[in-house]
Amino acid sequence: MGSTDKKLHVVFLPYLAPGHMMPMLNIARLFATAHGVHATIITTTLNAQRFKPTIFSTLNNNITLQTLPFPSTEAGLPEGCENLIDTPNPETTIKIFRAINMLEPQIKTLIHQNRPDCIFSDVLFPWTSDVAAELNIPRLAFSGSGFFNLSLAHAVESYRPQEGVDSDNVQFVVPNLPDRVMLTRSQLPDIVKSETKFSEFFEKLKAAERKSFGMVVNSFYGLESGYADYYRKAMGIKAWHVGPVELFKICEDYKDERGDKECVERHRCLGWLDSKRESSVLYVCFGSLTRFSKAQLMELGCALEDCCCCFIWVVPKELKLGGEEVEEGGEWWLPEGFEERMEESGKGMIIKGWAPQVLILEHPGIGGFLTHCGWNSILEGVAAGLPLITWPIMADQFYNEKLVTQVLKFGVMVGNEDWKIWATEETH
Repeated sequence: MGSTDKKLHVVFLPYLAPGHMMPMLNIARLFATAHGVHATIITTTLNAQRFKPTIFSTLNNNITLQTLPFPSTEAGLPEGCENLIDTPNPETTIKIFRAINMLEPQIKTLIHQNRPDCIFSDVLFPWTSDVAAELNIPRLAFSGSGFFNLSLAHAVESYRPQEGVDSDNVQFVVPNLPDRVMLTRSQLPDIVKSETKFSEFFEKLKAAERKSFGMVVNSFYGLESGYADYYRKAMGIKAWHVGPVELFKICEDYKDERGDKECVERHRCLGWLDSKRESSVLYVCFGSLTRFSKAQLMELGCALEDCCCCFIWVVPKELKLGGEEVEEGGEWWLPEGFEERMEESGKGMIIKGWAPQVLILEHPGIGGFLTHCGWNSILEGVAAGLPLITWPIMADQFYNEKLVTQVLKFGVMVGNEDWKIWATEETH
């Protein structure tokens, strides 16, 4: 491409949740490093502030950020609540979903004004396939999960093996996969087990997926080769693995600046790890969207205090139900005196809020990772060469767990059997 030629212009549209935004922004950065390519990221004002310094550290000539106001007032949300990470309860989450849907007309207008050569869209924006058709350009769909999850979901939907068992806790084999994969009905997402208010939306997702030019997945062939091949054949569409994109570095500080500002200074965190023996610390993190009840947080805190190893615990936000208000500084709940005891003994470090996870996992002091099995966390654990302890909660996490424990076998299960998008006072 000559210097006077028009650059290939790709518009990126990340969904407003950390696990979706971070890998897509990394992919946008990869595109922007290619000769003759310009990337435009469309998001809302506050979400842009989460990543703007990192995005523009070295790529300001090849990447553009376009922001939109978030319809907080119209959706009945407090100001500053523009991302799924900000939601304390189910009611607020539903409002966030509605507010994100309300952005569709504004985003469509921006895309038409940009006249891009390609739309790179999160799968959760199915309407972008129609916009791409209107502009006669390709739509690349981005999945925040891996090929294993996509393949397993397709097989469960196609063959309905869960209908052959008479109990929610009886295991069944998912047919026609490259490996023997076993599930129970209790581990299936609600949308698979019955008709829900999201059923129509998921039908739109599948239709848009089939109409797309192809699917892009943050994964690599060596990790799940059989499932990359299975997905391409089963769906009959192009698909590419482009990861792990978190290994892509532009600037030295990228890994601890990405996604959100940490509440713990990285030097204090890594300094604490420097004082520990190699492979002696357990890292415990349930991702950015998990919410636990006080009873569950109490049990988990007591278990960590009683365990025989040191730990870093990224405390999940407390779940607020029934209109409960979040008290000032009360998003994270811990047993009384717990944090002080752990600091005094040197046994545990508590992180409230965002943690520099990649830097922590890569530290030689870390010996294992207790994870909710979000796809980004699995990839980061794999990249760090760590064994995993799996504790899935919701979304694609139970499917991802089976890749770790049944297929690749570098993890062991805690034993949670119930897919549940919201924690309750029940303990298991």
